[in-house]
Formats: sequence, C-alpha cells, structure tokens
Amino acid sequence: METVQRLRAMASLCRQSAALHPDRSWKLLAEAEYWEHLAATALSTYLEDCFTTGPHDLAAA
Repeated sequence: METVQRLRAMASLCRQSAALHPDRSWKLLAEAEYWEHLAATALSTYLEDCFTTGPHDLAAA
C-alpha cells in the first residue's frame, strides 16, 4: 500500500510542476497520468493478493 501512496505522490508532484511550468505542462501531465496508471496497477495487484491470500497466510508474511 505504501507503494501506491508513493506513486500517487509522484503524480501529484508532476501536476504541481505542470501548474508552475506551463511551457512543459503537456509533458508533466502525461507523466502524472503514467504515475497514476502505475498506482492503479499496484493497487489492483495489492487487492488481488489480499483477496487470494487467506488470513492465516497474511499473519505468516
């Protein structure tokens, strides 16, 4: 879950930078979209692992 937070933080930084640098905003917004995509993928993987792993398996991890 920490990974998802870090990826979303990167996306947020890109959006903030885009607001400060309009000349590069198209590139920074595209990069923000990339980070959000990675975050969504990481979250999906995390949730799949949670649902496929039993409670006894989580305690051992």
